[in-house]
Amino acid sequence: MQADDWYVYAAIGLLALCSLITRAGYMVFGDYLPLPDGLRRALRYAPAAALTAIVVPDLLPWRAGVGPVFDLKLVAALVAVAVYLRTRNAVLVIVSGMAALWLLRWAFG
Repeated sequence: MQADDWYVYAAIGLLALCSLITRAGYMVFGDYLPLPDGLRRALRYAPAAALTAIVVPDLLPWRAGVGPVFDLKLVAALVAVAVYLRTRNAVLVIVSGMAALWLLRWAFG
């Protein structure tokens, strides 16, 4: 073990502790620290915001100096959204989106 290894282990330990506190904090201290109603209402939108933050950069890739670039994945996603609005069936959304992407890649790729 080298002399500078303590820094790495301390950083890992502190990050693990911070992760544990933030994840388990509301289960442990939830009764003693109730959330305000405004914050509770805002937290209902957190899953949709996280999903949007994951999906949108993949559908609209960003190139430096150019901006958002059109991609076939965006068209396939729009097909999947249209199928969902028509049928409300999650399996058909996946199948139609992938079929549209494969067909578009075959036709234009």
